[in-house]
Amino acid sequence: MKQLAVAIDGPSGAGKSTVARAAAQKLGFVYVDTGALYRAIGWYAKEKGIALEDCQPVCRLLPEIKLRLLYDERGQRVLVNGRDVSEEIRTPEMSRYASAVSALAPVRQFLLQTQRDIAREHAVIMDGRDIGTVILPDAQVKIFLTASPEKRAERRYLEWKEKGLAVDRDSVLQELMRRVENDTRREQAPLRSAEDAVVLDTSELTLEESVERVVALVRAAMEGERNG
Repeated sequence: MKQLAVAIDGPSGAGKSTVARAAAQKLGFVYVDTGALYRAIGWYAKEKGIALEDCQPVCRLLPEIKLRLLYDERGQRVLVNGRDVSEEIRTPEMSRYASAVSALAPVRQFLLQTQRDIAREHAVIMDGRDIGTVILPDAQVKIFLTASPEKRAERRYLEWKEKGLAVDRDSVLQELMRRVENDTRREQAPLRSAEDAVVLDTSELTLEESVERVVALVRAAMEGERNG
């Protein structure tokens, strides 16, 4: 039986990573945070002095970027040319860089096979912006995870505040709205729900309830695979 793949898409701040990571742990699947890969490319661009306003030059540097995903007790770790950047890429600035580089066709093509290879080798829950529409169009389970802008901003604000980052709620909301607009309007793989995706609005759900909804969908699909 081919490995089961779960694609979770949705806007920034919807809780995709948190829900996907917890669901993967319950199911014994490999969790793949594809956003971290784009953040890693953005991190490399910044390291090379490439301006956020014009990330196009990063495309010429792709051949020298070696990305690795490792999994340990802390979860997914991201290595760029052997350097663990897992913590460095989790900042508001790297969110903006990720949005900028993800709009570049060469960057998306560069990461496409990496993501598909992981799904071929493992049962995965993969989250991002175009997993169900582009990366894993044949995924057995597709979920579009969303929440109200205010709820998404509140969650992201608390996440960054816990990390000691100086942010305020209004700025976080404005940044999320800007990110969603960029992601939905870009020419390359815009953010949208796959036609066969289950839309899950978590605005009024606790984390535990959201995770259980996802786990139930996956287990139903696993049962269908066994009986099919």
